[in-house]
Amino acid sequence: QVQLVESGGGLAQAGGSLRLSCAAFGLPFSRYGMGWFRQAPGKEREFVARISRSGDNTYYSYSVKGRFTISRDNAKNTVYLQMNSLKAEDTAVYYCACGPTRIGGTKEADYDVWGQGTQVTVSS
Repeated sequence: QVQLVESGGGLAQAGGSLRLSCAAFGLPFSRYGMGWFRQAPGKEREFVARISRSGDNTYYSYSVKGRFTISRDNAKNTVYLQMNSLKAEDTAVYYCACGPTRIGGTKEADYDVWGQGTQVTVSS
């Protein structure tokens, strides 16, 4: 069964850090581009970051660039999102997703499989 399982969410203070993990099961992980998206209350889900199959190509949304880092460990079938200098506006449910393209994408349609999401709450 193909499955993505996120973990690492929780409560952080503004200026703090959190590290999200997303473990993949039942798929050839190294063949998939991976992405992180988030959805804040009352808002549409938005792109956060994506990483290529090999991990050598990354891309970030303007709102998180310079604060968040996406990485992956293909030996562990896991993708990470290191979030530093957190802001209250980073509060959202964070989702990881995998897609068949080499570098991943910035649109939801670029991805086939989604995790269940993990809540991140940043207090100001």
